Amino acid sequence: MRRRKLIAPPDPAPSVAAQRRSPSSVVAGARANPFMFGLLGALGVLVALMIGGIVGQLATVLVYIGVALFLALGLDPIVRFIERKLPRPAAVAVVVIGVLLAFAGIILAIVPTLVEQIGNLIKDGPEMIKEFTKSAWFQDVSGQFGSTIQDAVDGVLGFVQNPDNFLDIGGGVFAVGAGIAGGLTGVTIVLILTLYFMASLRSMKRVAARFVPAYQRDTFSELLEDVSSAVGRYVIGQASLALTNGVLSLIFLTIIGAPVPALLALIAFIGSMIPLVGTLSASIIISLICLFVSPTTALIAIIYYLIYMQIEAYVLSPRIMNKAVDVPGALVVIAAVAGGALGGILGALVAIPVAASIIIIVQKVVFPNQDRKRTPPAVTVA
Repeated sequence: MRRRKLIAPPDPAPSVAAQRRSPSSVVAGARANPFMFGLLGALGVLVALMIGGIVGQLATVLVYIGVALFLALGLDPIVRFIERKLPRPAAVAVVVIGVLLAFAGIILAIVPTLVEQIGNLIKDGPEMIKEFTKSAWFQDVSGQFGSTIQDAVDGVLGFVQNPDNFLDIGGGVFAVGAGIAGGLTGVTIVLILTLYFMASLRSMKRVAARFVPAYQRDTFSELLEDVSSAVGRYVIGQASLALTNGVLSLIFLTIIGAPVPALLALIAFIGSMIPLVGTLSASIIISLICLFVSPTTALIAIIYYLIYMQIEAYVLSPRIMNKAVDVPGALVVIAAVAGGALGGILGALVAIPVAASIIIIVQKVVFPNQDRKRTPPAVTVA
């Protein structure tokens, strides 16, 4: 006897209420209803504006976090070197103490000298300007260009010698003082964050790897180590170049009798931290300030910095930075200009390590993926 195969009856059609509750029907209804579509679009724009406002309010905090993470990655190679002899917490403590001692030493060595030299400059400024206007070089220049330069110098002298302008100067001093206080607060926050980031850098990398599928974690971790190492080497290399320029500038400017040599050396150090244009800009500022002493002093400063920039470009920078990051020269220029346009000085500072990180990602992710594609994709004919 044949057995009849039981066939399950087809599922009943979904009810109208279920269709209305489905997301696709809601989206379709929104598309069909212009009012609902406009309302959803307006809500999306409001949410985007709210997120943008929050990011704008937190911009300073995000900058602090970025700078602290940048410094932590830069100091991590030193921590790893000390970690060969000491545990990581002790290595982090040694690096932090060393950074704090170096920072305090720079402040104690430069700030009193700066205060004294700036005070002398303010006291002797009018007399220096008068002597400058009586020099033969100034007389020749003013004779060639007419009374424009003399009128400008007379205006500066009139402003300095007018007691009514001290209130305006005082307001500017208070504003500068408030800016300095805010800067010290920001430096303190960055130092604290740098300490925490250095201590927990490995755990942060492990947590970042957890967001990647398990079969890709080894590759991701290796890539993350390469990127962080490139950033660390770049920070150390750039700081070495800046320190070299600052120390040599302090010695040279003291020998030639430049005004406020400690302040000018600090300008040279800060300028060298900015790729490409930093050393040139600092050299121009220093040479112009040396012009107040004498044209000969300014000329000597110009010649020295022209020679130093050649040595830095062809001797120091290749030896230091080629070991740090391997970025082609054209990409260095493009990255520095783009970073400066987007983020100012901070953007120019981080542009080159970001470019190096992108090159590492391209070499270790994009190129291998392309190399594995040996055959063209199959083409289906309809």
